[in-house]
Amino acid sequence: MNLLRKILFPFAILYGFITSIRNFLFDKGILKSTSFDIPVIAVGNLSVGGTGKTPQIEYLIRLLADKYNVATLSRGYKRKSEGFVLADDNSNAEILGDEPFQFYQKFPNVQVAVDANRTNGITQLLSQKNKPQVILLDDAYQHRKVKAGFYILLTSYGDLYADDFMLPTGNLRESRSGSNRANIVVVTKCPNTLSEEKQEEIRLRLKLNCSQQIFFTFIDYDIVIYGENEKLAVDEIKSESKLLLAGIAKPKPFFDYLKNENDECLTFPDHHHFSDADLDSIQNKANGRKIITTEKDYVRLKDSKRVSQLYYLPIKSTFINHQQNFDVSILEYVKTN
Repeated sequence: MNLLRKILFPFAILYGFITSIRNFLFDKGILKSTSFDIPVIAVGNLSVGGTGKTPQIEYLIRLLADKYNVATLSRGYKRKSEGFVLADDNSNAEILGDEPFQFYQKFPNVQVAVDANRTNGITQLLSQKNKPQVILLDDAYQHRKVKAGFYILLTSYGDLYADDFMLPTGNLRESRSGSNRANIVVVTKCPNTLSEEKQEEIRLRLKLNCSQQIFFTFIDYDIVIYGENEKLAVDEIKSESKLLLAGIAKPKPFFDYLKNENDECLTFPDHHHFSDADLDSIQNKANGRKIITTEKDYVRLKDSKRVSQLYYLPIKSTFINHQQNFDVSILEYVKTN
């Protein structure tokens, strides 16, 4: 923890007090939460960014979309549009935000919508002729104006909420007690060899109640990179010199998976909107080499005429164990509701 964050500790206490009062008012019904008569699953975290929400939403889409008419609803972080937007053939990352546009590109049979007002967003989705049977709320754990029927809380293995502090001293958006709202806690970005003994140790540190389930996942990188017109095996390109590009919260694992000593790694802020100057700089630094980026960055870069030799590496969330138990919990909730 750096010195400035330590100095700001009194503000963290104040921020924690304010968020606790807000949660108390929602818990007691003094502030209104709206419920809906279809299954609504909220996925989110207590901390700011970097816990793997996007691959978790994609996992849920794959689990549910063959059985139900599924919609995703996000706020559309850093999009240039306003209000409710339902993705269509004219949509792009600037209209939807990078993550929702990624959902739309990968899952054409799923309705993808954005609205900072989640209550309005759900209402608008349910007014569609082909209304969804299940709605997945992306990054909505603190959006208390909607009362979801099921909450999935994510926390990173290397940055557990039990070890964190409130903003601005730490990265927590609300106090650790907010974890009590979760039906399921998923510890993400684990080593894929994490032992059951270590899993039990983490479960005890998180102090879950007897009704909560906990699962452990790791980021599973694809063995292929994809370009506009071709795909290449990762093993084939690992040894060649290339430019690795990431505008995500925690890019180190992405770089570590692909890089060799001759590669150059270029980092931008999370959800960065690439300017013309950025694109020219990227192309110049690549100097004819392949440019490999994350899937989230690719949706913002792929239509640029300034960047050639562009590829992306997909990822997915994979359970270390007990995946079937997770699936059953989700499917039973949706079926029952």
